[in-house]
Amino acid sequence: MPTSDFEPVIGLEMHCQLKTKSKAFCACPVVFGAPPNTAVCPVCLGYPGVLPVANREMVTLAMRVALATGCTIEETSVFARKNYFYPDLPKGYQISQYDKPLAVGGAVTVRAGGSVKQVRLNRIHLEEDAGKSMHEFPWEDVLTGASLVDLNRSGTPLIEIVTEPDLSSAEEAHEYLVLLRRLVRWVDASDGNMEEGSLRCDANVSVRPKGGTVLGTKVEIKNLNSFAHVKKAIEHEIERQVAALEAGKALVQETRLFEPASGATKTMRSKEEAMDYRYFPDPDLGALVVDEAWKREVAAAMPELPEARAARFTSAFGLPAADADLVCLSRPLADYYEAAVAAHPKNPKALANWLLSELLAKMSDADRHAGRMPVAPAVLAALVRRIDDGTISGKIAKELLVDLIATGRPVDDLVKEKGLVQISDEGPIRDAVAKVLADNPAQVATYRGGKAAAFGWFVGQVMKALAGRGNPGVVNRLLRDALEKD
Repeated sequence: MPTSDFEPVIGLEMHCQLKTKSKAFCACPVVFGAPPNTAVCPVCLGYPGVLPVANREMVTLAMRVALATGCTIEETSVFARKNYFYPDLPKGYQISQYDKPLAVGGAVTVRAGGSVKQVRLNRIHLEEDAGKSMHEFPWEDVLTGASLVDLNRSGTPLIEIVTEPDLSSAEEAHEYLVLLRRLVRWVDASDGNMEEGSLRCDANVSVRPKGGTVLGTKVEIKNLNSFAHVKKAIEHEIERQVAALEAGKALVQETRLFEPASGATKTMRSKEEAMDYRYFPDPDLGALVVDEAWKREVAAAMPELPEARAARFTSAFGLPAADADLVCLSRPLADYYEAAVAAHPKNPKALANWLLSELLAKMSDADRHAGRMPVAPAVLAALVRRIDDGTISGKIAKELLVDLIATGRPVDDLVKEKGLVQISDEGPIRDAVAKVLADNPAQVATYRGGKAAAFGWFVGQVMKALAGRGNPGVVNRLLRDALEKD
């Protein structure tokens, strides 16, 4: 970021696809990857005379997100028609909410750049998605190609989560989106798959003199489909705006697109205002009324939220706060950890260490959020239990984990079958120590002459003699006793 007399002001709008089986206002299935224009009907195709019916589950999932972010759910909200023309919008308008959204207020706590910030939410409103346009031609020769429209996405239920202009860096924006995606997944409102279009983000960016209170000219960056793109687009746009102002140029309120290849934003169109869309209440849909009974029903089904769960893991299991946060990266991960602790409650810290250091390294991000774990929680608990009772060492356990993942066999069966039981009997360990010292008199003299660092070499030799199965604690104790003798 350039050093200047300006500061950025950023607001974000996240479009989040809700995890319903059917579309927002018809019974068509919500699918990804189906043949084009096969998950459609007269309602989502916008045929004249059809009547939309609101999907109750869509509202319930939106309410979960509203509760999770501390929003106030309005008793009455209104669906409106947002009028604009585009080939993938068959009705010529989008059903959305405007002046009376489902939920208002709320906040998300962001930790970035060494500070903690409450990012206020302006609103959460319901809307339907448009279809998808595909342009199969080079822009410099439009006559040789074609534009195609797939309306399978038309009518897919969305919520739009709109922040206040509270963010002041690309890093904060990135962290906010990561936390918000975790939250919508945690309450099972969305799968959060950006690669499938389930999450899309628009960023509103402006700059102003440092310490100022008046907002600068706002530029909207549309359809950012990865967190990395959001961060890069905002960084570039801040640099572009600051450079323009420092050169004495006026900024234009507009909508821009981000080009990943160049890392730059480019002009898309002049920025529309709300009046350009000619919003008015949809006459085919009555007011959406959320009574107290419905709110209580949704609230009663809410899971313990990630921040609260991480705090409980710290207080109940003694986990460091950083480890507890990592265990709560996703709800399936936190559920897995708690199930493992229930199976072996004596060492919750070791279970967290194994989960974070060994299992997560073997999983993709998609696996972590879907709960596709390499081994069952009871298997991890059994493995740590055998380390704790001295049956196997930590080194042996790491080697054994590979076989556990590959075979799914019980821990004890593999330990016996492979002869991996740790040697803790002092007799064979004492014999191995004596032989190593007898075979290496020069190294013994070096150690006794003051080179204490040689101790690690002796440990390695004794463990090698015991085929790696010596109890490390017993080996260290007996070896040190033997070396300290005259």
